[in-house]
Amino acid sequence: MSQEPRKTLNFDFGEKDIQELFRPFDPEQFANAKLPKVDTPLPIVLCHGIARPDYLIDSIFRTLNLSLYDFSFVSDRFHYFRGIASHLKKHGFEVYHTSVSFAAGVERRAKDLRKEISKILDKSGEEKLHIIAHSMGGLDARRMIVHENMADKIASLTTIGTPHWGTSVADFAMKYGIDKVIGILNKIINLEGIKSCTFADCIAFNESARNNEASNEVVYQVYYSSQVYHRTFLPFQPAWKIITEKEGENDGLISVKSQCWTPMLVSDDGTIKIVKQHKFPIPADHLDEMGWWNLNELHKAGWWNLHALREKNHHEEIIKNVYLKIAREVSGSAVSKVK
Repeated sequence: MSQEPRKTLNFDFGEKDIQELFRPFDPEQFANAKLPKVDTPLPIVLCHGIARPDYLIDSIFRTLNLSLYDFSFVSDRFHYFRGIASHLKKHGFEVYHTSVSFAAGVERRAKDLRKEISKILDKSGEEKLHIIAHSMGGLDARRMIVHENMADKIASLTTIGTPHWGTSVADFAMKYGIDKVIGILNKIINLEGIKSCTFADCIAFNESARNNEASNEVVYQVYYSSQVYHRTFLPFQPAWKIITEKEGENDGLISVKSQCWTPMLVSDDGTIKIVKQHKFPIPADHLDEMGWWNLNELHKAGWWNLHALREKNHHEEIIKNVYLKIAREVSGSAVSKVK
């Protein structure tokens, strides 16, 4: 029996959107103004990837029993999602961060994420929320939705730079050692997290989750990006070469093909759900995608180099406005399914 597809997602960036992304954000504009209303009261939740550069800061906040949901300018500027939460909050969104086990396997991280989401729902008083997830955070969220029975709690999942089909870097690391592809980072990233991003593990999960993901009410969409070799974060450049040889263009850790996942999910009973795929509006490596300016050049972005400082600030505003666009457009979205 056929059904008319419900409202679908249509988030393509046009020329006007690109111009808006490059417009700097002026905080003084909102200093004495009422916060703008958004289309839905549902919270926006930001889910981090396998290894957090802000892990130490987050640990201090937790050790001191500071609220996970209170954002100071200091903590937000050094957060995994650099400055993004405060930017969304300035535009009227209720925003939360989550924290799951550092570099652990996806099964454990999915259980952690379920606990985090449950806390946020209790705090917000809402029945559902939207997730924007970067990198392995997208795998955590997908597994949580399916295997932790959270589909009725999630309105939408947007993944950015997620290895939906795995990454050849993970396979390489499992075979030859993490230090061969990410150097000193092998001291803080364990093999369980890496194994969850191998081709075999991701392909197996995709097949096991297909019927559930095609039939549930969660709206899924993906953002993908790539970067040239010399603009990729230095520790990721060996990985960039491995992925380029085996999978093609990539962001330094994940290929574009893997980030794109699938244009549609099809269940065994014939239910079809559209998964919108969006190209990131600017070239971005894996760190750029979460708001961190080209760290290879960070030492130049001081008061003594105004050009580099302007470039850094300009880049960060673009990324924050990408997240703002996502937050605005998932508000009020509905799943598109045909059976």
